Order: sequence, then C-alpha cells, then structure tokens
Amino acid sequence: MASTAACMGLSLTSSSSSFAAPLSQNLTNVSFTGLKMVPSLKRVSVKKSLQCQSTAKVGKVVAMAVALPKLTFEGEAAGEVEMDLRTARPETAKAVVHRGVICEMQNRRRGTASTLTRSEVRGGGRKPYKQKGTGRARQGSIRTPLRPGGGVVFGPKPKDWSIKINKKEKRLAISTALQSAGANTVVVEDFEEKFSTPKTKDFMSALKRWGVKQGENSLLFSMNPSESLVLSSRNVNTFKLISPRNLNLYDVLRADKLILTESSVKYLEQQYGTSGSHEIVAGDVEGEEEEGSIE
Repeated sequence: MASTAACMGLSLTSSSSSFAAPLSQNLTNVSFTGLKMVPSLKRVSVKKSLQCQSTAKVGKVVAMAVALPKLTFEGEAAGEVEMDLRTARPETAKAVVHRGVICEMQNRRRGTASTLTRSEVRGGGRKPYKQKGTGRARQGSIRTPLRPGGGVVFGPKPKDWSIKINKKEKRLAISTALQSAGANTVVVEDFEEKFSTPKTKDFMSALKRWGVKQGENSLLFSMNPSESLVLSSRNVNTFKLISPRNLNLYDVLRADKLILTESSVKYLEQQYGTSGSHEIVAGDVEGEEEEGSIE
C-alpha cells in the first residue's frame, strides 16, 4: 500500500486537538472540480479539501470523529458536539460519493419524453401525387420526416432511466459526505418550538446568527420540523429544510453551510455511526439492492 493515500475533494478533518496529531502526518490534498450531474439539474461543485489517514486498512471504512461547534438559538457558543460517522477509505471515497449522487440524480428522471414516428402521426395515408411525370421528388406520404408536421426520426420514447445501487453503498456515500462537510457544519440546540408563528424575517435573522452568509446555500436537517418552521423557511430560495424522511446526498453536497440540530446528530450517529447497528464496508458488492431500482 502506498505511503500516501489519494484523497478526494471533500473536507474530512477534525478540529479537536485529540485528532489533530495523527492527521498531520503523511497527508496529500487533492481537489477536483465537481461531479457530473444530469444536464437539467444544477451542477454540483465540490472544491473542499480532504485530509485522510494513510494508515487506513484496505477494504475497511475509515472512522474519524469531528468536533462540531454548538450554538444556542441566539447564536452564542455552547461548546462542541462530536460526530463520528463511517466514511469510505481514501482510495474509494471519491468513487463511492460520485456513484451515489449519479444514481440519485438519474433515478429522479421520469423518462416520459415521447415523440411520434411517421407511422404514428395522424394523416398521411394517401400518396400526395403520382410517382412520375411531375418533375418533383417522389413522395409517399405527407408525414415524412422531411416535411413540417411529419414524424420524428430516432426521437425519444418513454424510458426507465433508473439504475441500481446497493443499500450499503448508498448509506456509505451519505455518511462520507456528511462527515466530510464537518468544516462547514454547525450544531444548533433544538429550536422547533421557537417559531410559534410563521415569519420569514425572523427565520432570516436566525440564519444570520448561525453564521450563514447572504447568498450561501444552506441546509437544515431537523428531526421534527414544525409547521411554522416550514412556512417560515419555504420562501428562502437559498435554503432547504430536510428531515430523516428526505435526507439525500445531492442536497448535502450542494450546501455551503450545513445546520444540524442536537437530536439530528444523535440520529445520524445511530444510523450512520461506527456504533450503529448497520455494518458498512467499502467496496462491498454483495450488499442488498436499493428498493424500486433495476439494472
């Protein structure tokens, strides 16, 4: 195994002093321009550095805790929260995350685009004029693809674009992205009850107190978002509110600032942490297939 592990362009460092020493040895920073998305969707740009341990065992996942700053609802510092999730080993981390986001975007496609061939277009059953003697090019139908209103040659037809990804691989991609975004993540005390009435102005003030700059794409992961919180934030075009039901890889990679609640950190450690009940191994090709997907 090479002495220096190849690293993808995501940040996977720990701000706590207990993890700073082992991470400072034999590190290589490599950045990449981004991940290729479906053309109809916005391109994901990932330009964050990743620092990995070169002593990771081949075939196993890497587990490194990240100390996240904790804030109160008013934006005051309230200590730190440690988040320890499973991440893919440095050699396969970029490929795992890339495959996860490509599968996620492609499975969103409906595949309902459809055109009519010359045999499906209405009309055109009669030969427009005789074969010879007119001086014109021979024509057998007015619905030929050469004429306006005719059929389409090799046009799109309804198609199933979904592709398969193993459940373990999908979970590993999400946990790797979450752990890698630790440098741009902040933990806020549970505040769902703070918004008694829907008001976008109060929510924007709260985002500013939590360190979200104007124009930044921010993502809030809340366990039980109240109706007032949903109504207060839905008019902010650079903000997205998600819950465990719709947690996805694309939104995590797209966000410039990730905001977690205390309860959501416990949920993530339970579902994707090293002490969770789900055993995840990088490069496992025998994992279960994702529900509702085909090859």
